[in-house]
This record gives sequence, structure tokens and C-alpha cells, in this order.
Amino acid sequence: MELLWFKSSYSGNEGANCVEIAETAEAVLVRDSKDLTGPHLAFSPAAWQSFVTYAAATAAVPD
Repeated sequence: MELLWFKSSYSGNEGANCVEIAETAEAVLVRDSKDLTGPHLAFSPAAWQSFVTYAAATAAVPD
């Protein structure tokens, strides 16, 4: 199965310094765009949703 990888909208246009994700029925995969064939992280959909919710909430809180 070939994965469809998407660049994070927060990565900007800084070249290869990007985080990319791909979704499957079982997991959300995360990789570094500088190393396309390298290792990736795998999260359950529930864990990924928790992370995204937390990141969005803490990004809105000033230091």
C-alpha cells in the first residue's frame, strides 16, 4: 500500500525542514521530510487526536 504523505501547514516553505503525516485505518504516521525512507512515528487515531487537541490549545496560550 502506497501512503499519501501531507506536509504540515505549520512547516512553512523552509525547504526540507518539514513534518509530514500519512493516515491509515489503524494509525497516523509522522516522518521528517529530510529522510523520506527513514523511520517514522506511528500513533493511534485517538492518540493523534489528543495530541492535535493539546497542541492547538497550548499554542493559543502565551508564555
